[in-house]
Amino acid sequence: VQLQASGGGLVQAGGSLRLSCAISGDTFSMFSMGWFRQAPGKEREFVSAIIRKGGNTYYTDSVKGRFTISRDNAKNMVYLQMNSLKPEDTAAYYCAADDDRTTYAYRPASQETYEYWGQGTQVTVSS
Repeated sequence: VQLQASGGGLVQAGGSLRLSCAISGDTFSMFSMGWFRQAPGKEREFVSAIIRKGGNTYYTDSVKGRFTISRDNAKNMVYLQMNSLKPEDTAAYYCAADDDRTTYAYRPASQETYEYWGQGTQVTVSS
């Protein structure tokens, strides 16, 4: 299973970006997907997640109302639409995949839940 994240870049505060993550190598619809981020000098943290059937979504408090996660099972893609970006959103963003066939209890915000990780895409928000 391979994940490829893209869509990062440099944007001014208040701007928008859409991150994409493509998954290959297995049946995408069997995976719940998450986005995490890591700022310089900080630990990686949970941002958002969406279960494999796309019904339930999860967000960390700091991005609620600004970020939207979605998925397209036909295209094997998951997206993170980021609006009203703030300088504190600056980080490397990682997509992650959890194989529901091997997960007993899905914990969307737990990094240990996810078996597969993408390489990260950098988001920089200038003030």
